Amino acid sequence: MKYKPYKYTIYLIMLSCCLLYACGNQTFSSTSGSQLQVKEVQIIKKSIVAKLKENAQLPIEERITLYHQLKKENFEMYDFGNETELTLYGYSFLWENNLKEAIPIFGLIIAEFPNSANAYDSMGEAYLQAKDSTKALQFYAKSLQMNPDNFFAEDVIQKIKFPNIKPLTAKEKFSKVYNRKGYLADLDQLSQKLLTVHPHALKFISKDQFLKNIENKKSLITDKTTYAEFAWHCNAIIASIGCSHTASSTMQNDYNEFSILPIENSFPMQVRLINKQLFVVNPMNNADKVKVKDEILSINGIEALKLLSIVYDHTVSQANIRTAKIQQFNTFFAAQIPYALGLPKTFEIVVKEKNGSIQLRKATKMATELYNPSINSCNNDLCLEIVEGNTAVLTIASFNYYEWNNYTVFKSFLDSSMKVINNNGIKNLIIDVRYNGGGSQHPSIYLLQHLMDKPFVYYSKAESEGKTDISYGVEIFNPVENRFKGKVFFLIDGNGHSTTGHFMSLVKVHNLGTIVGEELGSNQFCTAGLTMFRLRNTKFVVCSANNTHVSTATKLPDNVGILPDYFVTQSIDDYLNKVDAVKQYAFKLIVKKH
Repeated sequence: MKYKPYKYTIYLIMLSCCLLYACGNQTFSSTSGSQLQVKEVQIIKKSIVAKLKENAQLPIEERITLYHQLKKENFEMYDFGNETELTLYGYSFLWENNLKEAIPIFGLIIAEFPNSANAYDSMGEAYLQAKDSTKALQFYAKSLQMNPDNFFAEDVIQKIKFPNIKPLTAKEKFSKVYNRKGYLADLDQLSQKLLTVHPHALKFISKDQFLKNIENKKSLITDKTTYAEFAWHCNAIIASIGCSHTASSTMQNDYNEFSILPIENSFPMQVRLINKQLFVVNPMNNADKVKVKDEILSINGIEALKLLSIVYDHTVSQANIRTAKIQQFNTFFAAQIPYALGLPKTFEIVVKEKNGSIQLRKATKMATELYNPSINSCNNDLCLEIVEGNTAVLTIASFNYYEWNNYTVFKSFLDSSMKVINNNGIKNLIIDVRYNGGGSQHPSIYLLQHLMDKPFVYYSKAESEGKTDISYGVEIFNPVENRFKGKVFFLIDGNGHSTTGHFMSLVKVHNLGTIVGEELGSNQFCTAGLTMFRLRNTKFVVCSANNTHVSTATKLPDNVGILPDYFVTQSIDDYLNKVDAVKQYAFKLIVKKH
């Protein structure tokens, strides 16, 4: 089904946000990160979906009957207000093509949340997958009526009614020129939507400056502006609000405007930015012109540092943290460089200690590097390594483990790892959270319970419009009995986002160990969630954060990432020789402290 993968991607984006279970009321607060103050006592309700999963052996009709029975008899015990969790439960069946269970669950959601446009959208998708276009059209039309911004429903309706009309793909739109008036209207819509949907759109920028940015981008629009150029302008507006959970997106499974760039327009070499220097690390099909470790001074006549400044202005990061922008550049350089240069057809570079400029051949494949090979010692998101002596390295490269889905995987891993650590008499534990993009609060809290020596509260604030229930994380948590009592060292980088910021903020204020690396790409403040909207004329899609979650480390500044105790960055030689400078520094600290 053509549309299924796209919506599947949307729910994965939701899971990768700071928190899936957005809630409103606070139970406890912390004024210093260590002193707990009771504000009000509230009961954390149990997951009704977890209860339904416990009874998976029952026919779906009986599970729904159980739902209604529990709602009638035990309303205060279970959370019946979490539409998102129930929706994902329905999608767990739909993704397995189990329509006999998916459709009744979506029917339950419609009955329980009759004012939810998304509930009708989900049912429409189920009937579309069941090849019942009549019923699918009925539910999609209802969803669109309730929410005119539901462009997904709009597109499916068009496809059902006019199956022979093929909409343009994002790649096909790359060079398309739209009406200037339409571009200007879309910029106004982008401005209005961000200010309306995002709860903290003006936290890191004044309203006057934000509106000036909009007008500045309008002045750059001409009758020849292409869709790709317009997308780049939009990205600057989105990046200016300083929210890592708000970004551009395009249809047909393209994540952002970088993915629509033709290969021949991409920068034709692999480069890496290290300590404000831009190095060639793989010349690819230009090996006869440049060599590994050559430093690029300029591209197409623009100095490298000035070019990078342009890139940063168009790169999303929480609180505009520079290390996060650098890490993104080192992944998306092949697209960001062309966009920053105005999408040229050729590239000409000047290299240090070489005379004249060098004309580069066009790219034949897209250059990128998702992970730094020198720190990719763990092949999984979770792994434990016992090194010589009494030291262990615990890699936690993701908190994307949710209670409704796979949290048991994380919990089992940590339980078994701590058992091995204790049995081996480990005195020094290195916890590596580099490349951890965030996820659920559950694994973050559980890991903290193995490190804290006193009770703690995770959240000081957990807010989402329309929510009245409370979130897991606002109560007091106690350390586990088998907590680690040795010395802990934390490795961080600019790739640490979202929940990783919450985790490391509590590490910081509770002095749980020594932090090594660079400024984290996030902190205790997290604006997350997901509201998608599409600009009317260009159909440019934006994902905006819509909720707020803040850890109890409220005295830390919101405008910088969590800072390490020891700032360590990799040199170009470290990178080329695959030396993990940050981890090696932690090992040296362990030896020194002994």
